[in-house]
Amino acid sequence: MRKLFKYFKGYKKQMWLAPFFKVFETATDIAIPMLVANMIDIGVANHDFNYIIIMGSIVIALNIVGIASALICQKFAATASTGIAYNIRKAMFEHINTFSFAELDKFGTATLNNRITHDVTRIRQAVGMFIKQVMRSPLLLIGSAVMAMIIDLKLSLIFLVIAPLTIGAVFLILKITEPLYDKTQKNLDKVSEITRENLQGARVVRAFNKQEYEEARFSVSAKNLRKSSIKVTNISAMLTPITTTIINFSIIAVLWFGGGQVNIGLLTQGQVIAFINYMLQISAALVSVANIIIAFIKAFNCAGRINEVFDTKPSVVETNKEEINLSPLSSAPKIEFRNATFAYQGASKEAIKDLNLVINKGETIGIIGGTGSGKSSIINLIPRFYDTTKGDVFIDGINVKDYSFHQLRSKIGLVPQKAVLFKGTLRDNLRWRKADASVEEMTKAIKISQSSDFVNELPDKYSYKIQAGGKNLSGGQRQRLTIARALVGDPEILILDDSASALDFATDAALRKAIKEDIDATIILVSQRANTVKNANKIVVLENGNVVGIGKHKDLLENCMVYREIYESQTK
Repeated sequence: MRKLFKYFKGYKKQMWLAPFFKVFETATDIAIPMLVANMIDIGVANHDFNYIIIMGSIVIALNIVGIASALICQKFAATASTGIAYNIRKAMFEHINTFSFAELDKFGTATLNNRITHDVTRIRQAVGMFIKQVMRSPLLLIGSAVMAMIIDLKLSLIFLVIAPLTIGAVFLILKITEPLYDKTQKNLDKVSEITRENLQGARVVRAFNKQEYEEARFSVSAKNLRKSSIKVTNISAMLTPITTTIINFSIIAVLWFGGGQVNIGLLTQGQVIAFINYMLQISAALVSVANIIIAFIKAFNCAGRINEVFDTKPSVVETNKEEINLSPLSSAPKIEFRNATFAYQGASKEAIKDLNLVINKGETIGIIGGTGSGKSSIINLIPRFYDTTKGDVFIDGINVKDYSFHQLRSKIGLVPQKAVLFKGTLRDNLRWRKADASVEEMTKAIKISQSSDFVNELPDKYSYKIQAGGKNLSGGQRQRLTIARALVGDPEILILDDSASALDFATDAALRKAIKEDIDATIILVSQRANTVKNANKIVVLENGNVVGIGKHKDLLENCMVYREIYESQTK
C-alpha cells in the first residue's frame, strides 16, 4: 500500500480537513448523552419544562452542528478518495500501455480489467473510510470511556472486560477471512475471463451449439466465486452479532450494578442511561475500527495486485525517444533480419530460428506457411511488438531498437489478422495513423481498400457511427476498413497479416492490384493463400519457424516441396 502513496498527492488538504470536521461531529456525540442525562435528572425529575426546553434546544443545535460537520467531512473524503482512485487508474492505464505483447499475454485482459476497476474501487472505499473514521473512532472510544469513568469509575471497569473480548473477536475473524479475500478475488478474475471470452466469441459458441457446455463452465466458476464469497461474508458477518452479544451482556451488567447504585443514591437514572449510551458508542467505535481493518485487508490485497502490474516492466523498452535523421540516399535494405531468433515467454521452442532476410525498398514480399509456422511472429518483430531473443531487425539500415516508438511505428501501416474497429465515427477510425488526414486521403484509402461500394451507401458517410468492435458492419467490411485505416498517411511499410481472409477472391485480387499500382511502399503480404502471394517479388516459405524456401513463385514450385504442397492443395 505504501507504494501507492505517491498517488495521494494533490489531496492532502482534503485528507486533513475531513478528519478536522469529524472531530466536531464526534464532540457532539460525546456531549449529547450527558446533556440528556441532565434533562432527565433535573428537568424531568423537577418538572422544570423551561430547563427541558433549554437543554433540548442545545441538543438540537449540537445535532445540527454534528450533521453539518459530517456532510462537510463526507464531501472532503469523497473528493480525496475518488481523486486518488482516478490518479491510480490513470497511472495504471498509462503503465499498461507501455507493455509489450509479452506482458499483455502474461496477465490477460480479464485480470487487468478487474485490477483497474474493481481493485482500485476497493482502495477508494478503504481510503474514504479511513479519512472519515481516523479521528472519529479513536476520539469516540477515548471520549466515551472518559465520560463513563467520570460518571462512575467502578462501573466503568466493565469496559476492561468487554474491550479485550471485542478486540479478540475482531482479530480472530480477520485472521480467518484474510486468505479468503484473496481466493475470492482470483475466483472473480476467472468469472470475468469466461464472461469476456463468451461475449466476444458468442457467434462461435452458437455456431457449434456449445451454449450448454459454456454455461456449465461458467456455472462451475460462478459457484466457486459464490462459495468463497458466501464463506468470507458469513465469517465477516459474525463480527456484528458477536460484538452485539458482548455489548448486550455488558448493558445487562450495567443495569444490574447501576440499578443497585441508583437504589442507594450513588447514581441517578439519567447517569445510568448516559452510561449505557457511552457503552453503545464505545461498541460502535470498536466495530468501526474492525470494519476499517477489514476494508484495509481487502485494500492491501488489491494493492498487491495493482503493484504487481506497476512492478512489471515492459520487455520492449524505448531506448531512444529522439528522432533519427535518415539519409534519403541510403542504399541500405528497407527491412533486414539478421540471424533473428524469437521465442514466446514460457514456450518450449523458438517461433523463429536464425532468420536472415533482406527486403528492399518498394518490394512486395509474400510470407506463406502453415498454421503456427511463425508468419505473424516475423511481422510482430518489425514494429517491436516483441523483441528478438537473439539477432536483430533493421529498418533503413538502423536497428529497430534505436528508433523511438513513434518514429518506428509511423513508418508502418499494419493490418492485423483480427479486424478491430473502435466506437466512434468512420472518420475517427480512418484517422488513427494520421490525425489530420484530409477527405482526399481518406477517399483514396477507401478506394484502394475496395470499400467505396459500401462506404458511399452509408448514411452520413464519414460521419457514420461505428459501434464498438465494428459490430454494425460485416466481417468483410471491417477487414477492408482496417486496410483503409493502414493506408491513410502513406506508410513506408505496409504489412497485411492475413488481412484478406474475409474477402472473396475477386475482391482480394482487386485489392492486391490497387495496392501494387497506387501505393509506393514496401509491402509484406502474410497469407495462407498461395494466389495472394504468388505475384510477389519474393516469397518466403516457413515451416516450424524455419525458412524452407525464398524465391519467386515459379522457382519455389520447382525447388520447394512445402510451397508446392500448399499451392497444389489449393489449386487442384
